[in-house]
Amino acid sequence: MDNKWWDSPVQRLDREIGKQAEARQLHLTKPPGALGRLEAVAIQLSAMQGRVKPSINTSFITVFAADHGVAEMGVSAFPQEVTAEMVRNFSRGGAAISVLANSLGATLEVVNVGTVHPVEPLNGVLDRRISSGTNNFVSQPAMDKDELERALELGAEAVERAISQEADIYIGGEMGIANTTSASAVAAALLGKSGASVAGAGTGLDSDGVSRKGEVIEQALDLHKNNLGNPMDILQHLGGFEIAALAGAYIKASQSGVPILVDGFITSVAALAAVRINSGVRGWLIFSHRSAEHGHGKVLDAMDANPLLDLGMRLGEGSGAAVAVPILQQACQLHGEMATFGEAGVSEG
Repeated sequence: MDNKWWDSPVQRLDREIGKQAEARQLHLTKPPGALGRLEAVAIQLSAMQGRVKPSINTSFITVFAADHGVAEMGVSAFPQEVTAEMVRNFSRGGAAISVLANSLGATLEVVNVGTVHPVEPLNGVLDRRISSGTNNFVSQPAMDKDELERALELGAEAVERAISQEADIYIGGEMGIANTTSASAVAAALLGKSGASVAGAGTGLDSDGVSRKGEVIEQALDLHKNNLGNPMDILQHLGGFEIAALAGAYIKASQSGVPILVDGFITSVAALAAVRINSGVRGWLIFSHRSAEHGHGKVLDAMDANPLLDLGMRLGEGSGAAVAVPILQQACQLHGEMATFGEAGVSEG
């Protein structure tokens, strides 16, 4: 791939089709705006898909899994072995996203981009390990430039697989012990915030653990302060392989005209990084839910994002996005199948 593929323009949204979809909404047998945000998201999907009556028939979900060197700082309530163990759980169909993908009839793939512990060949799991986890960013950059670019490319390759299956919505998920610490560090750097202002409980830390996480992030921000001038540098010094892969996937999907349904905190941080790398990505993002993770609101605000749901979820894996898929499908069905006033012989107001 071209080393600068991530800078290439994204697909243009079809604004004219969006206007036609908006006009259709005004003539459906209901008061204008009565379906609230279901109307807006149907119009948004119309512009993305380039058709007045959009549809969501084929959902494609990629869970990127990787470990983080910063885990050795005691920033997670779970041991690092859990990442590889959860990869096996995904393969067996026992994880939340496995259940949700099955309920949707969605394609679910797991891409191992860097677990510490090697994982044997597993059904539904692609072994693309860049390294045995990232470095501990408290003492050195999380990854080198080549590793960052490889992670971005692995994200792009996932989208190419989604396109080959004619997916009309792309969902990225993640798994990695200590990845909320990495995501919080990336968010702090992108937003110009302190570590404490974005650090949250993650997998279930108590208040002392959250404070410790904030201190660790501050150490990293201080160490790398002269090397955080752009989003690529921020991902290289503070990110995780799975976070960078997500960013690459979001950029590639936007360039390919594939609508993106963003999950929770970590995926939103990846989305913010992608938007900072290539601003056109923002137009291809639909935000599924507001996570209970502490820093998520600040990341959403930075992208002027208003998620569809607020269920107190903070699992990751793409689970919140999967829960939102039926809402998108129903929005499309209402938009496309309701009668207009003229068709129904009903007097307009």
